[in-house]
Amino acid sequence: MGKVKVIAHRGASAHAPENTLPAIDLAVEHGADLVEIDVRRTLDGELAVIHDPTLERTTDAARAFPGRARYDVAGFTLAEIRSLDAGSWFGPAFAGVRVPTLHEVLTALAGRAGLLLEVKDPASAPGIAADLRAVLDAAGWLGGGPAGPLVVQSADWQFVNAFHLLLPGVPVGLLGGPPPPQEIDGAAGWAHCINPKNTKVTADLVHRVHSGGMVLWPYTVDNPRRMRELIALGVDGIITNRPALLAEVLAGSARRRFTWLRRWWSISRASR
Repeated sequence: MGKVKVIAHRGASAHAPENTLPAIDLAVEHGADLVEIDVRRTLDGELAVIHDPTLERTTDAARAFPGRARYDVAGFTLAEIRSLDAGSWFGPAFAGVRVPTLHEVLTALAGRAGLLLEVKDPASAPGIAADLRAVLDAAGWLGGGPAGPLVVQSADWQFVNAFHLLLPGVPVGLLGGPPPPQEIDGAAGWAHCINPKNTKVTADLVHRVHSGGMVLWPYTVDNPRRMRELIALGVDGIITNRPALLAEVLAGSARRRFTWLRRWWSISRASR
């Protein structure tokens, strides 16, 4: 098994406001191989990095726009969203942090770490695959450039397949489930990874995914004991809010393997 990838969920979101540049920068500092983000389309067709379909939880939209009946991301322009405070809800040290655009995140990560890009609710944003292609291309993330590893995922598996047909050179992931065995087998010809909830991971699932030539990246794991259990099961990456913790767990596992191998070698040599 290769190195288990450290995948930072919405950045280092246990330590900085999720899906913001500070969280992304911190994830890289904490050893993330890839940073997972969420993308939604704004009213004026721009791609903003935000998880929820509405703005209230992670911004001050209700205070800034008290007259609005609804606070859907799709009902605000990018300029309106960029005017919001996306950091104070997490802590005063992050006051004034803004919701980033996808292009800003791509620029911030280029050459530093890979990107696991989740497309939220693509059925409500027709044509978003073409929008993604344009932004990824403009930022230099297509065509095998030096930007970094890229995987596009969604819980909408029909969209994931359509995106693969549009950009067959970009690896794609199926989020959620896990899908039934026949769907895993069917995805083997075009999907790069299966990304289920961590509580659904079994040895049989790991074996089936690997038999199809795919990798398994479960979410979202912040408990070191569960991290070690998943590593023992043979997963290929773990999505976590605490990338530094996962990196520490992986380093400990590597040290234990080295100690075991050294002991085995010593015993083997002594018995000759």
